[in-house]
Amino acid sequence: MLKIKRAVSLVWKSAPGWTAAHVVVTTIQSTLPFALLYIIKSIVDNIALSLKLPDKTQIFSHILFLLIDAGIVMLLTHFSAVIAQICSETRSQRVTDYMQILLYKKAIEIDLEAYESPHYQDILERAKWEAPHRPTRMLNNLTAGGQGAVTLLAIAGLLISLHWGLICVLIVAAVPTMVVRLRQSKVMYNWHRHQTEVERKANYLGHLLLGSQPAKEIRLFNLGNMSIERFARIRGQPFREKLAILTRQASFQLLAQGCSGMVMLAAYGFIIHQTIYGRFQLGDLVLYSQAFQRGQGAVQSLLASLSGLHENNLFLADVFEFLELQPTIVTPADPKLVPRPIQQGIVFEDVSFRYQNSTRQAIERVNLSIAPGEIVALVGENGSGKTTLAKLLCRLYDPTDGRITIDGIDLKQFSVTDLHRQIGAIFQDFTRYQFTVADNIWMGNIELPIDSARIAQAARQSGADRTIEQLPQGYETLLGKWFKGGEELSGGQWQKAVPAPIYLKLKQRIINNVFYFSIASNVRSSSFTQLSAIVL
Repeated sequence: MLKIKRAVSLVWKSAPGWTAAHVVVTTIQSTLPFALLYIIKSIVDNIALSLKLPDKTQIFSHILFLLIDAGIVMLLTHFSAVIAQICSETRSQRVTDYMQILLYKKAIEIDLEAYESPHYQDILERAKWEAPHRPTRMLNNLTAGGQGAVTLLAIAGLLISLHWGLICVLIVAAVPTMVVRLRQSKVMYNWHRHQTEVERKANYLGHLLLGSQPAKEIRLFNLGNMSIERFARIRGQPFREKLAILTRQASFQLLAQGCSGMVMLAAYGFIIHQTIYGRFQLGDLVLYSQAFQRGQGAVQSLLASLSGLHENNLFLADVFEFLELQPTIVTPADPKLVPRPIQQGIVFEDVSFRYQNSTRQAIERVNLSIAPGEIVALVGENGSGKTTLAKLLCRLYDPTDGRITIDGIDLKQFSVTDLHRQIGAIFQDFTRYQFTVADNIWMGNIELPIDSARIAQAARQSGADRTIEQLPQGYETLLGKWFKGGEELSGGQWQKAVPAPIYLKLKQRIINNVFYFSIASNVRSSSFTQLSAIVL
């Protein structure tokens, strides 16, 4: 029940106007069939009466009037269906966008370490699958269930006037199908949850085959057919499992529907029997048979909505599981300001760190002091912990043991945002943003205006200005080949461009610690030389 309330709340927050409009239109839709049913009964009764009258002119005029009424109701039915579809599709798009934004906000809030956990990746993958459509489906289930309930209540009076047992027949006939659907939902949910990692492996192979970054190696080493074969093999097992599940479910559903069909035929036989023996007029036969048919549809819609609610409630648990994740790298309630400028320096005190799901210490009992204005190069073999030290200083992780201080203050006592604002870092797997040159540099300090003159100044300081001048549109040139008009830089040109955002940030002269990894030696040497001129 809690998940239903949360889902409805999410839908309402994302599209309150469209949701309200859809509910109103749906309510109107649920009443129109009754009006049409009553008009049809009146038409049939008048036709039966006309057979006994010598003068049929007056009664034909009345029937013609009823036909016009029926046409108006039918027109309103079609019109409301079109409006309901517009409201539903528009609301669905709004909800999808809103849920995507919720996922994005949560994703940037979660610790960096979570992205290195297969368990987290499974949670994230399930949330990406379900978030865009499950809340909307749940609200649709509620709306359809409400519409079915209103229809059933309205028809119940008609059927009870014939025999109270017909209502019981409608409900009993629908129960077997509902039980089967509830069972199907649980089985399919458990199967989907079990398949998360398998799906991620298949998606990874798809990324290798379709992504621009792996495209060179895929062709050079002839890995395409091998990757496709692995994809087909990975997808083959889930296909066979799902087919077996669907086959079993189809058997149970066929049996349930057969039982329901026998009960419904018996009820129709009862209505026909009453008409043959003169207890009903011809119009009554049409009315009750149509009412019973619509009642059957209403019960099926209601129970289908309930089973749909059950299914969506199960799958929504995956979305809320992700949304309820909490970061451990947090800002304290009363944070201290990062020193401006640094007076004593940065100190690592017996710092140890072990990555999640690893038994090996990445670094162990490291002690290091960096004085204000000092430039320090961390040299060591691959895997010795250089990048880990940088990430710890940026507080992308917290030490397993020990502490890191700035002017004697533990990093944990600073605002995370304020600390990140003062530190610039370039990592070996830096991101190549498919944005304009100006955007790529401006991202070093998004608090500045996008057209700031300091963007060009930062480019000159990094040595990237000469490369930028050769581009077709200069700073407005789109980088990368993902989008139309983009220009691709060489690896060396990217390495020259990457430090530019750091210069944009370092102009604040607060904490000037820049980390370079896997950068060409001439670029690294030039950048260090330029940095030494502005380090406090």
